[in-house]
This record gives sequence, structure tokens and C-alpha cells, in this order.
Amino acid sequence: MDTDDVLALVGRLFVAIIFLASAFGKITNFDGTMQFMETHGMPAVNLLCVGAIAVEALGSVALILGYKTRWGAAGLSVFLVAATAIFHTGPDQRIQLLKNLAILGGLLNLIAQGPGGISLEGGKS
Repeated sequence: MDTDDVLALVGRLFVAIIFLASAFGKITNFDGTMQFMETHGMPAVNLLCVGAIAVEALGSVALILGYKTRWGAAGLSVFLVAATAIFHTGPDQRIQLLKNLAILGGLLNLIAQGPGGISLEGGKS
């Protein structure tokens, strides 16, 4: 087992966990999440909330398993850019903005490098 493959696995897990936690939070507080989205002027909050849960959950599973990793990371990247633009551009959101940029950096690295050898993809590049 190669050290780089172990680090790639741990990195995928660490990136995935924030999206899994976020999806779980949306599921367990669905009404509150929709109200929050409405206060930011979002339309069709039912549909968009379900879509956000699906993208976060499916993208996380892709990262965890190392299967369709680049697709999962790409979907999470698009979601993250949109969520950041909508919810985290105010002056009081600087840390959230920077956190999201750091996560985006990890996702872009996954898109560029792939999942590593400890994955269902077997490290295919």
C-alpha cells in the first residue's frame, strides 16, 4: 500500500464529510433549510433543497468510494460555487467564503489527480 494512496483516501474522506454532514443537516431540518433559502431570495426552495441534498449525498458517496470520483468532485464543485455565491459573499461571511475556497481547492485537486489507488476506480487517471 502506497503512502500517496493512503493520503488520497484520507483526503477524499475529509472532503466528503463536510458535504455528508451538510446533507444530513438539510434532511433533519428541511423546513428550516427552506426558510433560510427563502430569506436569500431563492425560488422553488422545495426542489432546490432536495437537489442540494442529492448532490451533496451522491457526491460524497462518490468521493468516499472512489467511484466516479471526478464526476462527484465536479458536481460538488458546481454546487459549492453556487452556494458560496448565494450565501457567503457578505462582509460577515469572510471565513465561510475562505473555507469554501479551500474545499474547492481540494475538489479541484481530486478532479485533476483522481481518487488514488485505494478506490473502486483503482487509481485510474
